[in-house]
Amino acid sequence: MGAVHVRTPKNFVLEERLERYADAIETSPESYAGHWREACTPAGGKPFAHLHLDLGCGKGTYLVERAHREPDTLFIGMDQEPICIAYAAQKICEQELPNALVLPRGATSLPRLFAAGELDAITINFPTPQPKAKYAKKRLVHVDHLMLYRPLFAAGATVTLRTDSKPLRDYALGQFAAAGYDTLWVSDDVRRDHPEHPETEYECRTREMGAVVYGICATPGAEPTEEQLAAGRAQEQSLACYLPDDLDELTYVPLGMEEAVENFKNRARKGKKPLPQESQRPLMVAASANKRK
Repeated sequence: MGAVHVRTPKNFVLEERLERYADAIETSPESYAGHWREACTPAGGKPFAHLHLDLGCGKGTYLVERAHREPDTLFIGMDQEPICIAYAAQKICEQELPNALVLPRGATSLPRLFAAGELDAITINFPTPQPKAKYAKKRLVHVDHLMLYRPLFAAGATVTLRTDSKPLRDYALGQFAAAGYDTLWVSDDVRRDHPEHPETEYECRTREMGAVVYGICATPGAEPTEEQLAAGRAQEQSLACYLPDDLDELTYVPLGMEEAVENFKNRARKGKKPLPQESQRPLMVAASANKRK
């Protein structure tokens, strides 16, 4: 989720919450790889028809709303932040959802948690943008992460990014193309264009600050060539380079980029180049070439 610290009430005791809502937390998920739909089926019921992963599920608002709407789909939320796991598990237990659970794991563990062809969808809602180039490989939409997901997808599976950071969305266009994904849609206002996506708590907070939600939905296409992968890794990795030329036109500064924007404005006032390199704004690496008609 976005880079906002999770606030907790004064009487919040993490260990007590995790124990109280343990029924919705799977602490040994590796043993279920390849069998999630059957293993999580309620007694006397049919195996779930679909498996949907909410990667970086935060406090679980999106997860539980989707689970309510789609009872035939098993929704699994993953997050590395224990406080988020506790809140998401609480929502699942209190709403008695039989088709949702959470895993305290990160993205690099996915190949150990799911078998080839097991996932029907991944949603990535408001991931931490990691704006500095040196942290680019941590982004959940970096080409190497996108390649990690590919073997786990069933035919026709989708991965959807929603973010309040236009620089991250624009960066991700090139990364999806480099990893051989076909773009199903790109939006500059997901709330307007795709209102079927539930609103998260983070989204509500940033919308009040003037943010809009940018997004991409894509599906794995042809296996990328080594040249494509190299192009993705060579793409400009600093999100500061995806800011607009005229910084004064920004009505909302993505969280985590406030300092960079202020520094660039100061450089512009002094007549210096606003960006730290001599090259022109990075091109979206063949993003349009992979867009489905």
